[in-house]
Amino acid sequence: MTTAKRVKDEKIEQKFRSAREKKAPAPKFSTRRHNRCKLCGRPRAYLRKFGICRLCFRGLALRGEIPGVSKSSW
Repeated sequence: MTTAKRVKDEKIEQKFRSAREKKAPAPKFSTRRHNRCKLCGRPRAYLRKFGICRLCFRGLALRGEIPGVSKSSW
């Protein structure tokens, strides 16, 4: 990757990062805060232990990317 491309990518990433931060202001009350998936941003079906939603969890578990988690069979 060239230096110019890296600089351009960093500038674009910085722009998106600042846009994401502006998009979600802090709620006035702590009870209004929603846990969101760190991968896709989904607010529902969030698994606290892993910090991701059930859909991302399922995909990662099937690929074997989460240590200690395997597909159950009985």
